[in-house]
Amino acid sequence: MFIDSHAHLDDSRFDGDRDILIKSLKDNDIELVINIGADLQSSIDSLKLADKYDNIYATIGVHPHSAKEVTEETLEEFRKLAKHPKVVAIGEIGLDFYYDNSPRDIQRKWFREQLKLAKELNLPVVIHSREATKETYDIIKEEQDGTLRGVLHCFSASKEVAMEYIKLGFYISLAGPVTFKNARVAKEVAKAVPLDKLLIETDCPYLAPEPNRGRRNEPKYVRYVAEKIAELRGIPVEEVAEQTRKNTKELFGIK
Repeated sequence: MFIDSHAHLDDSRFDGDRDILIKSLKDNDIELVINIGADLQSSIDSLKLADKYDNIYATIGVHPHSAKEVTEETLEEFRKLAKHPKVVAIGEIGLDFYYDNSPRDIQRKWFREQLKLAKELNLPVVIHSREATKETYDIIKEEQDGTLRGVLHCFSASKEVAMEYIKLGFYISLAGPVTFKNARVAKEVAKAVPLDKLLIETDCPYLAPEPNRGRRNEPKYVRYVAEKIAELRGIPVEEVAEQTRKNTKELFGIK
């Protein structure tokens, strides 16, 4: 059994078959899915899914793309939502200097504020970082007071950067790109990161792994991520599945 530690099943691309897909997760060897909030509405939608299905948990947070929409009232809404027992993290939050959909100073401000919120609520964080490797790391390091914990989702930086995050008490999550033919850096990370610090994810409906690249991604395809990691490390896929399940439950406080 696998856990997909990062999915967006509230996305409109699942509108036609969401219920069928979620009900078939166990038949496809998926024990649990962590559904990720990207703004206030998707956070609410994620929690609705978690309420409806035993095998879905939710995170709440605002992605850097939508940082320009955040207000103090947004954070207050998150404080209320966080009281629900199936809210397991603040995220996804971070910096995205590739698209710059929100001004960088606004991204920085609300990234820090959401990190502070996570510490206040004693919740882990799910971090998005694109084309902002050093600044994301620097902000997390500055905010680390011994209580901050979380995961770098769909990790795309070097193995050296991954090791620095592990020193800060963070996990590294790998997604579909590790299966891509030319993904040299991701493959190095997959071999270098200690197995007890690794999570696996789909980021569905995005980033479908080989052999489904270019199609809509689904939680059941997390198997291909695990298989590639197992191949690269020379260990059974069952070992990757078991350890990443344990890691995910430990990080998100799931019994």
